[in-house]
Amino acid sequence: MTGVSDGVGELGRPPAAVAPGERGATRIADRVVSKIAAEAAREALTGQSDEASHPYATVVVHHRTAHIRLHLELDYPCDIGARCADVRRHVASRVRALVGMEVPEVAVHVERLHLTPAHGAAQGRTR
Repeated sequence: MTGVSDGVGELGRPPAAVAPGERGATRIADRVVSKIAAEAAREALTGQSDEASHPYATVVVHHRTAHIRLHLELDYPCDIGARCADVRRHVASRVRALVGMEVPEVAVHVERLHLTPAHGAAQGRTR
């Protein structure tokens, strides 16, 4: 006949408590952080033309620090420096909030500019 265990060890003692720092660790893969960074960049670039491809990111994680490199396309004309600064700020804050990592560096590489016609401008060739 077998008995039902009550969760207490054979000697009648509860299992030894393990200190929180010794229980293990959570590791978030670089690939996951890069997807979060790319999605955050997409959020920051609302209103982009449909011609622009989605931004992508490469990330290097070292301990609790993420170094992010973003590749994106922008509509032109625009203030490229201000637009990149907005993206940088937004990506760093979202990665900090969602992953809990420090983000000391977000490098933005503008791969292509898409010319957007001025509102009300004539379409086609002009001479």
